[in-house]
Amino acid sequence: MKKQEKKILIFLLLLILIAIDYPFVDKALRNFFVDYEVGIVERAIDGDTIVVNGSNVRLLGINTPEKGEKYYEEAKSFLEENIKGELIKLKKNKEDKDLYGRKLRYIFLNDENVNLRLVKEGFANIYFPSGKDRYYPEFKEAWENCIINNNNLCEKSSDKCALCVKLAELSIDTQEITLSNSCNFSCNLEDWSIKDEGRKRFVFPKISLEDEITIKVGEGNNTKDLLFWKGEKYVWTKTGDSLFIRDSNGKLVLFHTY
Repeated sequence: MKKQEKKILIFLLLLILIAIDYPFVDKALRNFFVDYEVGIVERAIDGDTIVVNGSNVRLLGINTPEKGEKYYEEAKSFLEENIKGELIKLKKNKEDKDLYGRKLRYIFLNDENVNLRLVKEGFANIYFPSGKDRYYPEFKEAWENCIINNNNLCEKSSDKCALCVKLAELSIDTQEITLSNSCNFSCNLEDWSIKDEGRKRFVFPKISLEDEITIKVGEGNNTKDLLFWKGEKYVWTKTGDSLFIRDSNGKLVLFHTY
């Protein structure tokens, strides 16, 4: 069959498909050429989940405080005030939905990435549980700038030990992190916390950091130099994660990402 004949045949087949099921073909063509959905924001459930056209949508790239935690209300209010009732674009990444049936999307209002703005404002930390995507560099830079600007969740600790506590090691294989003290005095870590990008959080018991201390994920008995992060099978993911250490007032002491 000649090239010209093939073109004619394809054209005729398209005409037949359109005649048989125009809505199906129209939808297929729109999905092929457009990489986003549109919808009206009905309400915000919390700082990283909204309702659009009757469906729950979980914002990608971020994690905001849980109910009862500092800046929970502020993050939720930010969404309510800025996007409720607005027509937005929703762009998906690798996965369509999460385990709870929520759509996973980056949302855009007037071409501004709303997820990214939450990080810039200090109402959300970066969160990429399925691995880094094309937006990750922007989100990492936004979080680092947030720290420089001392915004909300990024506000730096004024505790005298904030400059002393260092991350000596983080092992994904053994699920251990080791903290060291660079100062010549001991540091009281009681009620300080360590958190990953998601919800996993470790709160220090009454303990002082003199030289080094290791926190291991799993079951076991705490000792002077070894603490156990109980109730979790793992915390640090192989696809990449972040570590946030905060003082007893919730102020940021240390941030590390890999």
